[in-house]
Amino acid sequence: MIRVENLHRHFGGFHAVDGASLSIRQGTVTGLIGPNGAGKSTLFNVIAGRLPPTSGRVFMGEEEITGLAPHELFHKGVLRTFQIAHEFGSMTVRENLMMVPARQHGEKLWNAIFSRAQIREEEERLRAKADEVLEFLTISHIADHKASQISGGQKKLVELGRTMMVDAKIVFLDEVGAGVNRTLLNTIGDAILRLNRERGYTFCVIEHDMEFIGRICDPVIVMAEGKVLAEGSAAEVRANERVIEAYLGRGLKNKLKAQA
Repeated sequence: MIRVENLHRHFGGFHAVDGASLSIRQGTVTGLIGPNGAGKSTLFNVIAGRLPPTSGRVFMGEEEITGLAPHELFHKGVLRTFQIAHEFGSMTVRENLMMVPARQHGEKLWNAIFSRAQIREEEERLRAKADEVLEFLTISHIADHKASQISGGQKKLVELGRTMMVDAKIVFLDEVGAGVNRTLLNTIGDAILRLNRERGYTFCVIEHDMEFIGRICDPVIVMAEGKVLAEGSAAEVRANERVIEAYLGRGLKNKLKAQA
């Protein structure tokens, strides 16, 4: 579904992404892991159009999408969430969801004056859709809460809910578990798996919690120093000597082996 070919993103002399090539297959929940500074979030930002690549190409199916702006990718069904949730704090949770679909009639002054009935009907449809999403995510009880007043884990669920308000084809989730307690993380994991199995969503997930990755992701891609280091099941990459070395460093890896 997404194919990345020899992608580079440089910041001056620093090569954040350094010749990465990978594929994300349709219908999978693909994990993307690696030590801090491996280039994972930068790779996400290039694929999702927030940063232009220094070189390399990105494809969605057979269509090249290299360098397209985020709003152009949005209309193609490519969505990205962030490590820190970007909610509109003064609006309710339901309103945060309702504002996601693009090209709403109420956005135009002419319609606001002369097409009020049409706007009202559209808002009712969006409200019904938002309520369906909130029920799916088991957070209907916070629908009327201000988004600034809910927990970090609930904000991550709301971000996931935003992707359900449009025709998302692939969703890039950046550290969905950051600052989230284990109970809510399990709820988020359940929602991702249900969206994948019941609605055909494709996901790519950056996460440091290997228990979470092992539960929901297959395959898992490992990055280190801007390159793809390994790919396989969660169990396979955990046992990979090069992956262990990338996380622990050669000295600590050898010390632990000697102790064992």
